[in-house]
Amino acid sequence: MYRKALKSALAVMVLFYGICSYTASKLPDVIHINLGDSVKIRSVPFVNLYPTETKATKSETADSLPSKYSARLLGLINVKEVAVVQGEERYVAVSGKPFGIKMFCDGVMVVGFSDILTSGGYKNPAKSAGLKAGDIIVAINGRKTHTNEDVEKIIEKYGNSKMKVSYIRNDKEGTANLTAVKDINTGGYRSGMWVRDSGAGIGTMTFYDIENGFFAGLGHGIKDVDTHQELRLLSGEIVPVKITDVVKSKNGTAGQLKGSFTSAIPSGKILYNGPTGVCGKAYTSEIDNVMAVATPNQIQPGKAYILTTIAGTQPRMYEIEIEKVNLTSNDMNKNMIIRITDSRLLALTGGIVRGFSGSPIIQNNRLVGAVTHVFVNQVDKGYGIFATNMLATIDNVAAKYENAA
Repeated sequence: MYRKALKSALAVMVLFYGICSYTASKLPDVIHINLGDSVKIRSVPFVNLYPTETKATKSETADSLPSKYSARLLGLINVKEVAVVQGEERYVAVSGKPFGIKMFCDGVMVVGFSDILTSGGYKNPAKSAGLKAGDIIVAINGRKTHTNEDVEKIIEKYGNSKMKVSYIRNDKEGTANLTAVKDINTGGYRSGMWVRDSGAGIGTMTFYDIENGFFAGLGHGIKDVDTHQELRLLSGEIVPVKITDVVKSKNGTAGQLKGSFTSAIPSGKILYNGPTGVCGKAYTSEIDNVMAVATPNQIQPGKAYILTTIAGTQPRMYEIEIEKVNLTSNDMNKNMIIRITDSRLLALTGGIVRGFSGSPIIQNNRLVGAVTHVFVNQVDKGYGIFATNMLATIDNVAAKYENAA
């Protein structure tokens, strides 16, 4: 009897510990709130925050001081201590309109290989040198490589002499020794690698930061279609787009929006391409549909809307469900799981399609984020990014832009 009671008690303790550990893992170390807002996390149920005593230093003001709070399960059990930082509420002009992207890379990306027929048989110098698909070649023999033509001219110049190739792989610099071979079909020297120097496509504009005159869209970085590696930005611009057709998504295959550029005149300069999307200086900025930006703790599972364009140039609102909010995600563009519930949108697109990326997500009349990815095997569902992540990127890029001006 005693052993049975002890086992039951141990089981309860293990379960209790597991629940507390799981709850703590869902809570961030730092929570950002707007001045005057209550300290509450809407996406983590049964957890309340209670202030603990803090002391301000001479260099800190009461408004900027991170306050320590005790996160308590059911209001009783302390599971974690978090810092709460207060800031001014931010407002942006929410868009949902399509835009076109023209981007040139900082270096050229290796996207594939092709063996070359030489007098000694088939050879591939690039592979033999250790280069891989996705490598960014930034220089050959000290000469910068910005275009495909740069690479071709350098290889032709040095012929079968050994060349030092400088590249970037997984954000780390490296070098390789490459010696081109003569193609007996063309008589020219070749390296055996295919490279790409630019990218283009369409996406959805999320918002305009009126204060800085900047734009933010996509919610994820522009990647090479073959290697799926993020393109390193040298320069780029955005242009107006009209959506002309929709290829519907179906489980197993993501559809896409098709469109055409309506003007060759750029409407903005791209200054950043990275995990939170693209952003830059807007030449023409929208000032309508101004909304407050929700902090992550204000977002909760439940009904919401996306603003997106599936025909022409004007966006429409469609109902969705926010199924999950992840305050501790390691992926900056996978903070929410959303599901399309609007029958009109499902009939027209089948679910989330390529080109929806950047579509604003709105809940309780606040911008909470943007669509970023589709679940290929369940196309009515996908990921979303917090709008605060995109806004933080704009703040960093804008500061660098102003300092460089």
